Amino acid sequence: MPDVQGNADDRKVAIDRVGVKEVVYPMRLATRDGSEQTAVANINMYVALPQEKKGTHMSRFLEVLNEHQCSPFRPEDIPTITLAIKERLNASEAHFEASFTYFIEKPAPVTGQTGLMNYEVRFECTANETEEDFVMSVAAPATSLCPCSKEISEYGAHNQRCRIEAAVRTEGFMWIEDLVEQLESAASHPVYAVLKRPDEKYVTEKAYENPKFVEDIIRDLAITLNQDDRVVQYAISSENFESIHSHNAYAEIERDKRQ
Repeated sequence: MPDVQGNADDRKVAIDRVGVKEVVYPMRLATRDGSEQTAVANINMYVALPQEKKGTHMSRFLEVLNEHQCSPFRPEDIPTITLAIKERLNASEAHFEASFTYFIEKPAPVTGQTGLMNYEVRFECTANETEEDFVMSVAAPATSLCPCSKEISEYGAHNQRCRIEAAVRTEGFMWIEDLVEQLESAASHPVYAVLKRPDEKYVTEKAYENPKFVEDIIRDLAITLNQDDRVVQYAISSENFESIHSHNAYAEIERDKRQ
């Protein structure tokens, strides 16, 4: 049958990224405790298209994905998949993106009651002629308590939920769970899916003892990532959803530890 995509194009306009977007696909993920978890991911896959080619072969993206779905994914598998896309489509560069919700069973701090916490995760990878560049992003909810409110109030202090996110490049393996723990440790206190009254008392008092501005959260997270030899580059942010203001507080830091 005629291969229309394979025809030549005389407009002399190269395309940076062309491919398939919003592919809803199951992913089997290896977990830190040795088990595995199934997630439903939104996946985007692209290649660079040179100016002389009319089109790319969209079905080949899904062929590569189907060939790799039989085994649980680990983050370090994503560059292999991205490189396979590049080779299958005979491209100079390929891109792979997967966004999904990851669940971690988390016990309450006093009673030990367990519940599933959900975290936003994103894998991004670019493969070209010289390298495969992989970035893992994780966003976690947490609690922040305002140091100023605690200082000036006769009793109590206002607190709020915050969303802390880190996108990291690593040399050496890092579990999703590892990055989640680093994000949560930077806040006034983590949040939980299930809390009984003894747990609520504990969390409230611990957050009160550990007040943090959004600036404190982002600086403490930067220090933690600076001390982790696996992390070579990071972009981090924290957004605090203010409880007594009509606006949110926000801070971000980007660092390349190789420079």
